[in-house]
Amino acid sequence: MRRTVTTLADGRELIYFDERDDAVRDEPDRRDLPPPPPASQLRYDPLLDEWVTVAVHRQTRTFLPPADQCPLCPSREGRPSEIPAGSYDVAVFENRFPALSQRIVDEPTAVTPFTEIRPGAGRCEVVCFTDDHHASFASLPPRRVRTVLDALADRTAAMYELPDVEQVFCFENRGVEIGVTLHHPHGQVYGYPFVTPRTRAMLAAARRHAERTGGNLYADVLAAERAAGERVVAANEHWTAYVPAAARWPFEVHLAPHRPVLDLPALTGPERDAFGPLYLDVLRRFDALFDMPMPYIAAWHQAPVRVDRELGYLHLQVFSIRRAVDKLKYLAGSESGMGVFINDVAPERAAALLRAAAGPAGTVDAAGTAVAVP
Repeated sequence: MRRTVTTLADGRELIYFDERDDAVRDEPDRRDLPPPPPASQLRYDPLLDEWVTVAVHRQTRTFLPPADQCPLCPSREGRPSEIPAGSYDVAVFENRFPALSQRIVDEPTAVTPFTEIRPGAGRCEVVCFTDDHHASFASLPPRRVRTVLDALADRTAAMYELPDVEQVFCFENRGVEIGVTLHHPHGQVYGYPFVTPRTRAMLAAARRHAERTGGNLYADVLAAERAAGERVVAANEHWTAYVPAAARWPFEVHLAPHRPVLDLPALTGPERDAFGPLYLDVLRRFDALFDMPMPYIAAWHQAPVRVDRELGYLHLQVFSIRRAVDKLKYLAGSESGMGVFINDVAPERAAALLRAAAGPAGTVDAAGTAVAVP
């Protein structure tokens, strides 16, 4: 893989990850762009001990443009985009409308004695998986998934070096039902200046488990799910994909490496190679479930940068809000008001449906070959 770093017309960084070692990336960005916006505000919520990001400049971000005006497609004559090249494999660039950035301006220290304000320091990047506007992650070949994984590991390691970043979050939103603003297949990487509420809760549970048993909570849960087998959707030598026993979403799958790993940079070459075929298998089962593209969020859970790293366990959580062919799961009163999820689909039923969605239940090896589960 060849990695090429360049800059866009407004000074934002752009990185190409090419599968050909002889790729040349010297196309300049000739657009006349305004300067990037200053960093957002972080406002402290004392009632929940959480930070809320206020990023007013994102109100004007690009929203569902037609395909011929997509900012993530390669540039062409008379239609420059965020990617100056005429074609690319994987491209990563600083978000033009970032929720978090390093462009800090002075801010007041508090709104009230209880509500502190901080600059929204951090970094937000866009990861373009392919130059094909009409593709999806599920349609990528395993080699491209490996390139994407290498790019995410690269960006995770780079954000670790930023003094303000405490957690790196890689994710993909897919589908208008989820709320995407661009149809082109892409994901994002956020470098947060704090440990997020969900991760703090997971670390607290892991800490209690370690103090009580001496074990790693996620490793023990994964071992129990593999032993039970009822909720396992697919597996190979290095990874298992399963529906959590207490899944919150109608269709939710965790993909976890068998070896305890803290983050994406720590994955070995064989583990990275084995991930792609299994993940593609899971995504294709999602799409086959209702014979339509499944809206989903794919969220990588990694150990924080500095705090409680030893309690982490890398895994990918993939979940959909679709609960039936003509029904979506809305976060209504209980979920939005109280944070208490009510799942309409039993996790065991969801796992059985996903296993059946692509034929008999089976595993997928690193080459993409299906192998029946005993």
